[in-house]
Amino acid sequence: MTPWNNESLSSCAYADPYAAPDPHDSPWQTPVHVRDDLDYFLPPPNPAERLNRALAPRDERRLALNVTLTAAGIPPMPEDRAVIDQISALPADVNTVLQRWLHHAL
Repeated sequence: MTPWNNESLSSCAYADPYAAPDPHDSPWQTPVHVRDDLDYFLPPPNPAERLNRALAPRDERRLALNVTLTAAGIPPMPEDRAVIDQISALPADVNTVLQRWLHHAL
């Protein structure tokens, strides 16, 4: 019995695995215009389309505390939510002092 040898098969086409693919065969869509693939700035927001809602002071303190903790390298865990809500319910000056302490910890 003759062992199987891949080199003797003349019907197989050779494919170079390192060859660059033809740009026309690319599965990625090409931009229509030359500069369509570049980043661009979004238009400024229209003040007439803004929502007329203001956050409650407690919610503002809660968001500010989350931001300050994250900036200090202490990202709040999901189980910390109840404690952050309780701290946010304290007077504004307590929250301000706590944020100042965290900013100095940076």
